Amino acid sequence: MSHVILTGALLILVFTVQIFYSYVVDNMWADMVRRELKELTDYVSDTLANLYFLVNSTSLDTSLKKTVNLPSRVSGSSYKLEIVKIGSAAQSVKAYLEVKTWVNATSWLPPGLKVDPAKQANQVIQSLGRTALAGCTRVSKNVYVGLTQ
Repeated sequence: MSHVILTGALLILVFTVQIFYSYVVDNMWADMVRRELKELTDYVSDTLANLYFLVNSTSLDTSLKKTVNLPSRVSGSSYKLEIVKIGSAAQSVKAYLEVKTWVNATSWLPPGLKVDPAKQANQVIQSLGRTALAGCTRVSKNVYVGLTQ
């Protein structure tokens, strides 16, 4: 009888270790992906901030665009990159996996940036390997930022 109890305990231990191992591996993978997404959001946020400082250094209405080189996949998964806004104010750049949206990263934008109401639908970039553009436009006293493909 004791060998049946011991065999049962051993089977439970094997399955428990396997479950916790896959949980730990999945968490490590998600952490690695978050770091890669954070690098992407920092890159795009810094690019938009640089464009903002250049556009804001003149009193003329002007527009600047810069090509941003983004990978087509992050850890083998496709992702989306978007400008998060509250009202018309651009707050941050957020990147997340399309399949697992809970794996995401955010980088803040400088205060004072807005999203053009006419172009609000174009603030999301999908990782399809196409060329992406980060843009900044000054109209009167407002500075608008945007992402396009």
